Amino acid sequence: MNRFAKLAIAGGAAALAVPLAIMLPEQFAPAADHKDPPQRTGSVDPTPDLAADIADVFAFHTADKLVLILTFAGPNPTTAAGVYDRDVLYKINISNQSPRTETNIPIRVRFGQDVSQNNAFGLQITGIPGTPDGGLVGPVEQDNVQSGVRFRAGLFDDPFFFDLQGFTESKQTGNLSIMSNRDFFANANDTAIIIEIPRDRIGDGSSPVDVWAETLRLGGQL
Repeated sequence: MNRFAKLAIAGGAAALAVPLAIMLPEQFAPAADHKDPPQRTGSVDPTPDLAADIADVFAFHTADKLVLILTFAGPNPTTAAGVYDRDVLYKINISNQSPRTETNIPIRVRFGQDVSQNNAFGLQITGIPGTPDGGLVGPVEQDNVQSGVRFRAGLFDDPFFFDLQGFTESKQTGNLSIMSNRDFFANANDTAIIIEIPRDRIGDGSSPVDVWAETLRLGGQL
């Protein structure tokens, strides 16, 4: 199991007019991103596990919607196709009550192929409050709206900015060398899962909401 705790957000009504606050900075969280885990690092493993490598988790809200974004399998060249592995389970964990380290709403995402549609890939999402027990099902690379939830999985430009050269130079020289015109993730894609949920299904408008994600390879070694 690869577990990557990524982000905690404040979802209270008082946060509506301001950016979401990052919570719990003093607590340890096992985390990784963008080629961090040994299974993903090409210098360690000649066959890196792209599909199970979480890049980032983003969470933000409007007055009535909570948007969750999980990116993975990147950064890849823009010529590469999306990565849809039926043997990887993607879990977006939501805690909306104490203790805030326990999952109250587990959202699970799986990919599969439809033999009746020339083996076209699709996704299934289960665990969202107010949706059928069988989950939400739809094709990849397309907006889907079911049970009041909008969702999509597909290729997107990697939204993260990082000046790798400047970071390396800063470590070597002790002088801050980060430059805004050098982005290691420019012209690179991730595969992403985007879910837009009615906000009242997740929070009560006053309590903090914590979000983190993990991947589990089915049938693999722990």
